Amino acid sequence: MIESKFIGRDIVKKPVCPFCGMFIEKPKELTTRMPGEMPVGSCSCGAVYACDETGHNLGSAMIEALVFGCDMDTDLAWGLLPDDDYVEEIVEHYDYVNHSIISGRFFESRRISGALYFIRLHDDIQEVTSEGVRKRLDKATHSSTNPLTSHAEKKSFSKKEVEELVKNFSVDQIVCIAGEDKKIIRNLQRLLYSVDDLFRKRAAEILGRVSAVIAENNPGAISKLLQRLFYGVTDTAASSWGAFEAIGEIIGNKIELFAGYIPQLYQFLANESLRAQVLQTIGRIAKSRPDLIRKVTFRFIPYLGDSDPKARGYAAWLMGNLSAAEAQVDLEKLRGDPHEIQIYKNGEMEKKTVGQVASEALKKISELK
Repeated sequence: MIESKFIGRDIVKKPVCPFCGMFIEKPKELTTRMPGEMPVGSCSCGAVYACDETGHNLGSAMIEALVFGCDMDTDLAWGLLPDDDYVEEIVEHYDYVNHSIISGRFFESRRISGALYFIRLHDDIQEVTSEGVRKRLDKATHSSTNPLTSHAEKKSFSKKEVEELVKNFSVDQIVCIAGEDKKIIRNLQRLLYSVDDLFRKRAAEILGRVSAVIAENNPGAISKLLQRLFYGVTDTAASSWGAFEAIGEIIGNKIELFAGYIPQLYQFLANESLRAQVLQTIGRIAKSRPDLIRKVTFRFIPYLGDSDPKARGYAAWLMGNLSAAEAQVDLEKLRGDPHEIQIYKNGEMEKKTVGQVASEALKKISELK
């Protein structure tokens, strides 16, 4: 039975796991904690959770819990799908200071708006990750202060500070204030026009991560941002630099909300000057949810023979992300293509020949057989 007591009109309860009903321990700060990361915990049933003290950064809390549950293996985490690989629940009105659920929302003259974001990975994945999760928690410590005081005292960054954080790819520091700083979107968007390719792609990725957080409570603001970005690439007077990259990251980071924008990208494939960028953008989205694009695979196969090597290369990359077996014959023809393209991943750029990209795509396809 859950212990509870009345404080005025407030009911104070010990928090329990939403999956098994067992009492849970207060979240801890990992010894490997980086700025912006939230305290985390684990239930005896295998569920993990992250603490969002404000209740405004649930997108970040979800990411924190999922990555922690995967023993900090981000490649594994980004490859998992809700329901197919894990289930999730949110416990609201959480007070980190007293490790309690305050259903009345106010306690000891403080507003209680925190939340615990729970993720329970399916058993086959837990078998691989649970030991690492346990060892990390064994080394973790309880914070003696509010979990946000160390990284949320600052509610905004200046333009120069945002630029420096993007340059250093300090994703977490920017994401952790996304729900508090109304100017962060504007400051990131202006960086999409940089002539530095790597800097521009980092800015686009961070914008996508920030947008996912903001969309938790204000999806309309991000829809308007997407509309502005699409307008930017249709307006011949405006530069499309960074716009497609940002569109791909925003949709890819919150696919369940913004998948409806994907078909708008297809219209730009007819424009030879934009085709390579569009194929790269669709390829990025396919990394998150290939099933949403798989049904129109035949639309992209002709571009494997495009006269532009960049279009050929990104079409091959897209085929790999879709595991498109029907493109095997055309991919085989590209194995010896020596032209180079840039592949962006985890804040870094890597040069690869079109032939290498095609070979990697063929390998992905063969692994599914």
